[in-house]
Amino acid sequence: MNCRWQLAEAASARYPSHCVVCEIRYILMHINDGLLKKLQAVQNAAGCVTTKTRKFDHITSVLRELHWFLVRKRIIYKLAVMVYKCLHGLSPPYLAADCVPVTLVASRRHLRSAVSGCLAVTGTRTTLGRRNFAVTGATIWNNLPADLRLHSQSLLSFGQKLKQYLFEP
Repeated sequence: MNCRWQLAEAASARYPSHCVVCEIRYILMHINDGLLKKLQAVQNAAGCVTTKTRKFDHITSVLRELHWFLVRKRIIYKLAVMVYKCLHGLSPPYLAADCVPVTLVASRRHLRSAVSGCLAVTGTRTTLGRRNFAVTGATIWNNLPADLRLHSQSLLSFGQKLKQYLFEP
């Protein structure tokens, strides 16, 4: 007998989402494309279990119906929120030190990127270096639309606008 039918409705709606994406921000340092595909397959299976859809049905509409991000977009969301917290004094100092606005870098102060709310991205030579929070967080922040980066807003409204932006096809 399939375990899908043994789960209570409420538990099946909460548990898979929590398993797959709750601690996603902690695995960013060691994630590669192969692992990302495996995590996405687990999330897809969890979506099928939750909504009782068949294995070979299209999963994109199911995930959208559940309001679940794809794993890669969930990582982007978590990192963008973490950078927002760093810039607004809501995170530990050791993380906030990694988020340096271009306006604070003397040699870049007069660039257009200084006005647009961008962060300074540290140059690296290795793949592991590019996965560092200082590099990845700044890159994700700089790739966000200017209206998300510039306008002073609460964490709640920033999160809502970021979700709207990431859910756009």
